[in-house]
Amino acid sequence: MATRFTQKMTINYILLALFIFADNVMFVQVASFGINYGQVANNLPPPNKVLELLSTLKITKTRIYDTNPQILQSFSNSNVEIIVTIENQILNQLSDPQQAFEWVSSHIKPYLPETKITGIQVGNEVFTEIDTSLIQYLVPAVINIYNALVQLGLDTKIHVSTPSSLEVLEESYPPSAGSFRSEISEIMYQLLSFLSKTKSPFWINAYPYFAYKNDPDKISLDYVLFNPNEGMVDPNTMLHYDNMLYAMVDAVTFAIAKLGFKGIEVRVSETGWPSKGDSDEIGATLENAEIYNRNLLKRQMDNEGTPLSPRMRLEAYLFALFNENMKNGPNSERNYGLFEPDESMTYNVGLSAFAKSSTSSTSISLTSSATRTKAARKDCQSLFYWMFVYLLISSFCDFI
Repeated sequence: MATRFTQKMTINYILLALFIFADNVMFVQVASFGINYGQVANNLPPPNKVLELLSTLKITKTRIYDTNPQILQSFSNSNVEIIVTIENQILNQLSDPQQAFEWVSSHIKPYLPETKITGIQVGNEVFTEIDTSLIQYLVPAVINIYNALVQLGLDTKIHVSTPSSLEVLEESYPPSAGSFRSEISEIMYQLLSFLSKTKSPFWINAYPYFAYKNDPDKISLDYVLFNPNEGMVDPNTMLHYDNMLYAMVDAVTFAIAKLGFKGIEVRVSETGWPSKGDSDEIGATLENAEIYNRNLLKRQMDNEGTPLSPRMRLEAYLFALFNENMKNGPNSERNYGLFEPDESMTYNVGLSAFAKSSTSSTSISLTSSATRTKAARKDCQSLFYWMFVYLLISSFCDFI
């Protein structure tokens, strides 16, 4: 009986992996490297200088944590796409459709189309906020903001979502065990229903640094830094992981599938590594920060996907552009930046190479349209193949 039960559980995990994989193979995505532009500091350069810096480095995607009019105006007529954020403290107001419409009319519409606003993040890590009362307003606010965009004819150009921390997961190891916390599963289901209908991404703030800091004796530093290492094999799917970030993303994908959804792309809204920390913040060093972010950038430029979705490039936004001297918390919180406020590099992850070459760009398409067409054709063939395998395994499952 135990053997038969184990066989059935293994088959279930394989079917779940195929359920996700078969949908994801249809996507071949090429996008630019993104970076978070935080402003919790009193010594940052003005937005027009920040735009010059991003343009020099050929970074064409950024995310801000508000709708700062100075930034939105300064970035007009530029090549930089911006994701803006609605502050948590006004979510209750936006649960009213009229106030949501007025917010979009005053905070978004005036800057279009000159400023390339491509996304609205409704709140930040609302599911794990200290103020748990905010959760009830999240989905209504998300829906109302989207409906306001529809009314103004802007919904095809701007996606609406919300970023979550990894703490939304009850289980994350191995990735195939990924599941959402039971107490938020109902509201999470509502959010996923919206994302599925509007074809919007699920954003996750994922920091392997925290996992390593909390358990450095059991977690390999090379594994969290993307360095060469043995990695781990998920015993249920037999997928091999050589870094923790990809394992975190796939755990979220499995959690989404377990609530009955497929085709929702998981993107990383924040990831990074602090270059300095307090004495008890193990791993927060300049060397580790440089290694993590350099390796992340290389994988982004290699157009990599995760083991579960290898054909779909993982879109990730690095945290952060600058060190921010007014952030609360431990010393590490003020030391995530690639740059100092005077625009000098905290350390070099290789972005300077893009500034020296007019032909190199983080926004360059890494495959031609012809290559993408061929890849899409192969993906269709792969889909039919996996559908056939799915039917075979389903039949076998019924037989045993």
